[in-house]
Formats: sequence, structure tokens, C-alpha cells
Amino acid sequence: MEAVAAEPDPIRDAAVVEFAPYGDRESDCPARLILDLFDNSWLMVIAYTLRDGPLRPVELRREIGGISQKMLTQTLRRMERMALIERHRYPAAPPRVEYSLTAAGQDLLIPILALGAWVDRHGDTVRSAMFGGDLND
Repeated sequence: MEAVAAEPDPIRDAAVVEFAPYGDRESDCPARLILDLFDNSWLMVIAYTLRDGPLRPVELRREIGGISQKMLTQTLRRMERMALIERHRYPAAPPRVEYSLTAAGQDLLIPILALGAWVDRHGDTVRSAMFGGDLND
């Protein structure tokens, strides 16, 4: 019987990735970067919202809902510093700005989608455990 190659599975493949050795400083630790990425829940929401292409800040805010202008601006700046998004400024009156995902930002969609799938499978169980069975709390 001939062995069949398994199809690529980003979730399974990501589970076997080993972190490269890091320097002496705590800030060099790869796990620290992971915590920085997940520290702000708006970062994941914005990355997911930009998955289909560039958007202006007003479009992002409308798509997302519930995010203040200040938080949107702070998160966009942070994502730009992290090289997850690019800011495109177009000469116009008034100036027009759009944001789009970089290659690193596109790759970040893999764990975001994996987390979404996990929530679909286990969210009710977790909420029930947290709130003692009352999902309305």
C-alpha cells in the first residue's frame, strides 16, 4: 500500500514549530511577542477586519463597531510599529488614509482563524464553566 502525503494543516504544522533560542534579555523571548500580540483584543479584530483588503479608519470603525476613535488610532499605530499593517496616505483634500495588512499581518490571520474555530467548538463550554451555566451573565 502506498503512503499518502497528508495535506498541509496550518494548525497542526504550527503546533510542531519550535522557538529558536533567544538572547539573555526577557524581551528577546518569543513568548513575550505572543503575549504582546494578544494583549490587545482590538489588534486581532482589526487584523481580521482588514483580511479582504485596505480600509480607511472610518470604514474600519464602522465595520468593527464598539471601538472608540482613540482606541482605533492607538491600535493602528501599534500595529504599524509591529509591521503588521501599512499606512497608505493619498494626497487629497482632506487627506485620505488607508490601512492594509503586511505579509506578517496576513500570516497572523492563521492563528486568529484557528482561535475562532476553537471558540466555535468550545466557547459555550467555557462560558458555561465561567458563569455557572448562566450564559446571560
